Amino acid sequence: MELLEEIIETTTNDGEMAILVKQPAVPPVGGGAWPTVVIFHDGPGIRNATHTFMAKLADEGFCVICPDLYHRQGRLLGINPEDRAADPSLGEKMRTWLMSLHDDGIQHDFDCALSATGADKADRLAVLGFCLGARAVFRSMMRMPDRIVAGATWHPSFLVDAEPDSPHQTAANLAQPLYIGIGTADQVQSIAMHQRFFDVVEPLANVEVEIFDGADHGFTWPDHPTYNDAAAQGCWDKTLALFNATLR
Repeated sequence: MELLEEIIETTTNDGEMAILVKQPAVPPVGGGAWPTVVIFHDGPGIRNATHTFMAKLADEGFCVICPDLYHRQGRLLGINPEDRAADPSLGEKMRTWLMSLHDDGIQHDFDCALSATGADKADRLAVLGFCLGARAVFRSMMRMPDRIVAGATWHPSFLVDAEPDSPHQTAANLAQPLYIGIGTADQVQSIAMHQRFFDVVEPLANVEVEIFDGADHGFTWPDHPTYNDAAAQGCWDKTLALFNATLR
């Protein structure tokens, strides 16, 4: 499918922010707009793999939006695997970017992205997050239960912390369907680190936690050393089915 790919610029309370948008170039049969999915990127930022994944999802008939969450540090920052291999110091730079993020800032950026792209007029949205994006998925679903109809997180991070507002403290109240895919070999954010969240949502029929044997953190990305085809395909199939069922 031919895609329309653009970068939209908007203003936040912390300066300018770029927003990636990819969607089919022609409208759906019968008119209207393609259903909207907002992606929260992971630690390495917006890079080649991000563009490839967005295009793959857009090709399934979605308008895919990805705000540049690192805009406070620079415009469209991203680290490809080959960049990090050539310069290991980029790992520390990525951690600096990562630690600069906070819930309120991400949700503000999310709202700005919806407004700038016109997605704030859509009555139904889905959200998808990788790594740190998992927490953003949860926060946005809890904040907008009437508009965000589904969420998915792959190799999640930061679903449990020691603060009173840790996601696991309110996860029992999640009403929308949420899919979580995680690997047994995750060395960055292990299953044990999320166990309190998983225990809370285990009784919920609307939440599925799928565990992939041998999959490590970042298993989504074919160009990354931890890519795991079984986990990536499994998450893709479940997420695509969920979004088709809730958005169409």
